[in-house]
Amino acid sequence: MTSDTPNLPTPDQIRRAPKVLLHDHLDGGLRPGTIIELAREAGYENLPESDADKLGVWFREAADSGSLPRYLETFAHTCAVMQTKAALFRVAAECAEDLAEDGVVYAEIRYAPEQHLEAGLTLEEVVEAVNDGFREGERRAKANGHRIRIGALLTAMRHAARALEIAELANRYRDNGVVGFDIAGAEAGFPPTRHLDAFEYLKRENNHFTIHAGEAFGLPSIWQALQWCGADRLGHGVKIIDDIEVSADGSVKLGRLASYVRDKRIPLEMCPTSNLQTAAAASYAEHPIGLLRKLHFRLTVNTDNRLMSGTSMSREFEHLVETFGYTLEDMQWFTVNAMKSAFIPFDERLAMINDVIKPGYAELKSEWLFRQTASTSGSVSA
Repeated sequence: MTSDTPNLPTPDQIRRAPKVLLHDHLDGGLRPGTIIELAREAGYENLPESDADKLGVWFREAADSGSLPRYLETFAHTCAVMQTKAALFRVAAECAEDLAEDGVVYAEIRYAPEQHLEAGLTLEEVVEAVNDGFREGERRAKANGHRIRIGALLTAMRHAARALEIAELANRYRDNGVVGFDIAGAEAGFPPTRHLDAFEYLKRENNHFTIHAGEAFGLPSIWQALQWCGADRLGHGVKIIDDIEVSADGSVKLGRLASYVRDKRIPLEMCPTSNLQTAAAASYAEHPIGLLRKLHFRLTVNTDNRLMSGTSMSREFEHLVETFGYTLEDMQWFTVNAMKSAFIPFDERLAMINDVIKPGYAELKSEWLFRQTASTSGSVSA
């Protein structure tokens, strides 16, 4: 039995709800205080602020430019302090702790190993330090009463020429913490087809990969990511809306690419707040997620860069609840979509859905009944 008029979830319920995160950058989620401490240890003197609160504000304001290239510039500071094993371990451990505290039960966190070699680390040392940090963060979260599992996605930078090398690295560590591969960076001028050798290699190895596409460049990047490269998921993919025509009478017509994406159940890694910052969407109300949800695309909700966007999974859902009136049923739909789309084995995904996600939402959805009982019990005569 459910309420005839389902209430919108409260912020507390949103925080406690099991959540699944597929698109989050390790170097975009540092705690401001950690950046300051690591900068001091590394002798890095280029931070724009020395106070943690002010530094957090600076990152959000610098990222809130409406330009993807300008948004990406903010990562120079975070990457600068992530050049040692100890720093990478700390950042990864804190990432796991912060996500678990926010109710995330499964996350795939991506980072580019090639961006952490300035102090002499090898690619393998970078991966192992991050993996060790994630495992430590999982242990700390469990000790604090939270459960989380994290898999790493190794990212290659689309403007560089190391994609095949990073793909091979991801394949070597696929049974030791790494669950897939990604390419990221400015889309314009750097199509995913530049890295076909990496994608062909991954397909031959039966490995998983996602591609940043349809964030800043449009439909051609989505088409190339899918039809040339064979991506399992699309990072962002918001520009698929350009292949959907909405008539004045409200009727909707999907183009061939949009139809393909929906029919094939291609997961879209939507990051609403980040999309507003990079001008991929004008407002939460105008974000394509609203229409795409009604059309039953395979949508997931993500944070992208928690520091730069000043966000969390709970905040992303709070915005969607406020804007579109989403209920716990909608939250569960997004979360199950994400778990179905994760890069871990089918039986493990199924267990997460049936043993963690669905029971968690069932408990939250039943709370209205106990609130109603509590509010009426005083009026019952003895």
